[in-house]
Amino acid sequence: MKRTEVKTVGILTSGGDAPGLNAAIRALCVAGKNKYGMKFIGIRNGYRGLIDNDTFKMDKLDFDSLVTAGGTCLGTSRVKPFKNPVPDPKTGLLPVEGIKETFKKNKLDALVCLGGNGTNTTASLLAEAGFNVIGLPKTIDNDIVGTEESFGFQTAIQVATEGIEAIRTTARSHHRVMVVEIMGHKVGWLGLYAGLAANADAILLPEIPYDIRKLGKFIKAKVEGGQGYAVIACSEGAINLDEAKLGKKEFKKARESMTQSVGFRVAKELEAETGIETRTSVLGYTQRGGNPKPYDIVLATTIGAAAADFLAEGQFGKLVAINDGKISGVPLSTVAGVVKAITEEDPVLQTARALGICFGD
Repeated sequence: MKRTEVKTVGILTSGGDAPGLNAAIRALCVAGKNKYGMKFIGIRNGYRGLIDNDTFKMDKLDFDSLVTAGGTCLGTSRVKPFKNPVPDPKTGLLPVEGIKETFKKNKLDALVCLGGNGTNTTASLLAEAGFNVIGLPKTIDNDIVGTEESFGFQTAIQVATEGIEAIRTTARSHHRVMVVEIMGHKVGWLGLYAGLAANADAILLPEIPYDIRKLGKFIKAKVEGGQGYAVIACSEGAINLDEAKLGKKEFKKARESMTQSVGFRVAKELEAETGIETRTSVLGYTQRGGNPKPYDIVLATTIGAAAADFLAEGQFGKLVAINDGKISGVPLSTVAGVVKAITEEDPVLQTARALGICFGD
C-alpha cells in the first residue's frame, strides 16, 4: 500500500444526475482504499450537504452494486454556495464558513466534486478559498472545457437516438413532421450526435441560429419530394435569427416569457411556414435517467480510479480529464464559467452537412 498524506476524503455529486456517477464513486472509493488506505465520507445532496454537514461514512456501502446503477447514491442539488451567499438562519454561518466546519468535523484532507460546469465552477472557487479540491467531469451535455469526454454523454446519445428512431415511425405513418426536443440548453453536442446517429432530416442547435424560412423550404421539399414526412432533432436551447441578436439579459427575459419549450415553438412556426402538420415530442429526463451503458461505466470507472491517484499525489485544484485517450489534470480555473461549444470546423458537424442534414442556416 502506497503512502499518502491524504487520509480522509469527502465526496459529493452536484447538479443534474447522469449515468456513470455511481460507477465513478465506486471506483474512487475502491481504488483509494486498496492503493492508499484512504477513508471516504459521503456528502448528501451536493453543496447543500457540504454546508450543512450532512455526511456519512461510506465504508459500509455495497460498492459492487453501484457499478451499473443509475442516478447517484449521494443525492444531488443545485445549491451554489458562492452565489448570493447569506448566513444560515440556525447557525448564523456563511456558506463558506459552514464548509470549513464540515471539513473540520469530518477531518477531511480533501474533497472530490462530481458534476458539470456549475459543479466544477464552484469547485474552482473552493480551491481559490484554500480547500483541497478535485473535480470529475460528469454531464450528458459534454460541454466541459479541458476534457474530450464527460461520462454520461454516450448513454444519453443512445437514449436520444433510440427516441428519435421510435418517433420516426409515427412521422412516417401519419405523414407528419416531428420535432424531437433533446436536452442541451447552451450547447448542442447531444442533439448533433443523436441527430446524426438517427439520420434526422434537420438538426437545430444553440450554436447555429435557424432561419424558419430556410428550414421550412428544406422540410417542405423533403416531404413533398417523395419522403412524405420529416424528423427534426431540436436542442432545447436552439435559437432563431431574432434571438441571436439579443443581449444576454434580453434573451433570458424572452425565454422566461415563453409558455412552452423551444420544440413546440419550432413546430408551430414550421407548420405556419409550410402548411404541413407538425408535432413535438420531448424526450426529457429519460436522456439522463436509467442505468449507464458499458462505455460510460468504463469511462467513469477510469476517471474515478484516476482521481484516487490525484488525491494521493496532491494534485488539487484540478479536473480529472481525458485527452487523446489519456488521463490529464486540467486546472479548475480554466474550466470555471465557460462551456465547450460546437465550432463550424467540428468533424461531426461537417459530416452532417456533407450528408445533407439541414441546420436551418
